[in-house]
Amino acid sequence: MSTLASDTAMVMAAGMGKRMRPLTASQPKPMVRVAGKPLIDHALDRLADAGVTRAVVNVHYLADSLEAHLMARAAPKVIISDERAELLETGGGLIKAREHLPETFFCLNADNIWLDGPRNAFSDLSKRWDPERMDALLLVVSHARAANFNGPGDFYMDPHGKLSRRTPGRIAPFIFTGIQLISQRLLRDAPEGKFSTNILWDRAIEEGRLYGVSFTGQWFEVGTPQAIGPTEDALKRG
Repeated sequence: MSTLASDTAMVMAAGMGKRMRPLTASQPKPMVRVAGKPLIDHALDRLADAGVTRAVVNVHYLADSLEAHLMARAAPKVIISDERAELLETGGGLIKAREHLPETFFCLNADNIWLDGPRNAFSDLSKRWDPERMDALLLVVSHARAANFNGPGDFYMDPHGKLSRRTPGRIAPFIFTGIQLISQRLLRDAPEGKFSTNILWDRAIEEGRLYGVSFTGQWFEVGTPQAIGPTEDALKRG
């Protein structure tokens, strides 16, 4: 296994899970079970398998049940970033948790499910990471490797790996998987309160410092109850 760029990951788990209703009427989305275990355990198990030893997890909706589940895990070590008082979105969540995050850290959504290619996703990101050129390195996937996804895509990527936004009215070849490697430089001069990471990405794009890595495995969009069955079938085959 390649040396990882960080031993720490931020896991975004504070969302309301509205698209996953009615399954989230009485439980947070990260606790919805897919293939026999909660979504968040799929993500945390992949982190532990890759060698990531610390996970900072933000909580908001039905936070008590999620926190109790997380505290019972052996690995990785979990640190709670409490957003019970106010849901801060992705960017605000990163800023609130910033004191627990090292200079370079992984970040992923709690509902991510994927099958790795030749290397695990975190090794792929680490191998390509260059802090002198990058503020963030996003794991992106082609439409052919994205299951349950029917959107227009998110990014174009040039031969050097630099990312740019999808042009309105066009299809972009790459989809953001929800997994990335971030430098604290991305978070500098951030807005206060609630805001999206997109604000920070847009600045990095303007400065030529947002890059991508094309994922060689299979990624599953698990945003609705209807996506669970096909995902479970694919995981059995995989």
